[in-house]
Amino acid sequence: MAPRVLISDELSPAAVQIFRDRGVEVDYQPRLGKDKDALLAAIPAYDGLAIRSATKVTEKLIAAATNLKVIGRAGIGVDNVDIPAASRRGIIVMNTPFGNSITTAEHAIAMMMAVARQIPEANASTHAGKWEKSRFMGVEITGKTLGVIGAGNIGSIVCDRARGLKMKVIAYDPFLSEERATELQVEKVSLDDLLARADFITLHVPLTDQTRNILSAEAIARTKPGVRIINCARGGLVDEAALAEALKAGHVAGAAFDVFEVEPATESPLFGLPNVVVTPHLGASTTEAQENVALQIAEQMSDYLLTGAVSNALNMPSVTAEEARIMGPWIRLAGHLGHFVGQMTDEPIKAINVLYDGIAAGMNTAALSSAVIAGIMRRVNPDVNLVSAPVIARERGIHVSTTRQDQSGIFEGYIKVTVATDLRERSVAGTVFSDGKPRFIQIKGINVDAEIGAHMVYTTNEDVPGIIGALGQTMGANGVNIANFTLGRSTRGGEAIAILYVDDPVPEAVLDQLRATGLFQQVKALRFDVA
Repeated sequence: MAPRVLISDELSPAAVQIFRDRGVEVDYQPRLGKDKDALLAAIPAYDGLAIRSATKVTEKLIAAATNLKVIGRAGIGVDNVDIPAASRRGIIVMNTPFGNSITTAEHAIAMMMAVARQIPEANASTHAGKWEKSRFMGVEITGKTLGVIGAGNIGSIVCDRARGLKMKVIAYDPFLSEERATELQVEKVSLDDLLARADFITLHVPLTDQTRNILSAEAIARTKPGVRIINCARGGLVDEAALAEALKAGHVAGAAFDVFEVEPATESPLFGLPNVVVTPHLGASTTEAQENVALQIAEQMSDYLLTGAVSNALNMPSVTAEEARIMGPWIRLAGHLGHFVGQMTDEPIKAINVLYDGIAAGMNTAALSSAVIAGIMRRVNPDVNLVSAPVIARERGIHVSTTRQDQSGIFEGYIKVTVATDLRERSVAGTVFSDGKPRFIQIKGINVDAEIGAHMVYTTNEDVPGIIGALGQTMGANGVNIANFTLGRSTRGGEAIAILYVDDPVPEAVLDQLRATGLFQQVKALRFDVA
């Protein structure tokens, strides 16, 4: 029986034809995604679900999708898909990470031009039969400083286009190396420096806990008077109410927004303000981009449903079925190792080395390395996957190397990840035990045996009495239950670490209590996806 795919959002007719030409039965119902109840009733009949942004793939929908094997998102953002729920059900989630890049970058440039010359307001005035030439005094962009927040795939294209317009480009990106900045011909700066110097600011980062309200009221207050702010990335990156106040006060001269914290955006503090250009999330809305992502997702989903081939998946590597069976636990380990160092490293990473020992050295190390890189970058880019991770690393000028060696210790095999920044090197190693569960076995050269849980706390300290008591007493007093407690030290009286696996997230106030004891050099909460 031919596999069945439901397309529940608007998608190019060419994509529908690709499914049919490949022998996949396809139902094109572009309005179904907006009818939650109807979609819930229909979904059990399908092997694949192709969507854009309108369909919300919730845990409830996934639970009802008893035959679903793959979800394909035509585009990069997957905020509308519950990926952990899909992973638990064994459903692959695919996206098309690079299909919209040029289109979105061009829209950002167009929005910058529009707000610089007040084009939408001048257009409306002229259509109304007015001739208000003196009212619409714009500014040139030639010679102005553009501050780019996020110099990844889209941001780097914006940098290139802006340089062509004779702008001076400065960029803030935690993963941008000096080498990559030189290649882009931009100046790498801190966020504070960018805010103080930029005449125009454009954002090109995903929405994460770290980037939410990156342009807060306080950050906006530190911007250069007369700045113009462009957001064609994600709603929630800018405090819209604070920006509206800054516009009214005249500190910010203009804003151009394609995305909003709540979408569809029927109201916003920015609406109705002079010299504010707004569009309804049109960044990917060009004929070329719509065709590209639609054709790509149709091909990817057909490949998987007909042959088992996996590409651009966010929740599994691009490996064969046999490799996936053997490597599954090791891929999870590689992701955890990368995510550990990613959460521990704030400064730009220059190099990543992955050492494979014993049986790990004989596996598909390309897939394992991709899992490591994806884990490292997931803190700042939740949309990264095992296919796009190496590309993103190259874009940021991060040198990735691997080392293989024969079994060298008591473990049948292990993986060790080392990252280098301008300030330090940080390393973590792990293995997979016979029960199939990944473990951390070494951190900063200190041997440990730590089970990996969803919520963990990591501390460093001098090897002195009282550490265990301080940790246990503080957690107990705040109702935090410890599932597993691991200690390690370099030498007696030397450097020591502790890793706590706890049942629930630890509030920052509890971590502050530990810091206030003066016993710890570092206290950090860590989060791992162990679904």
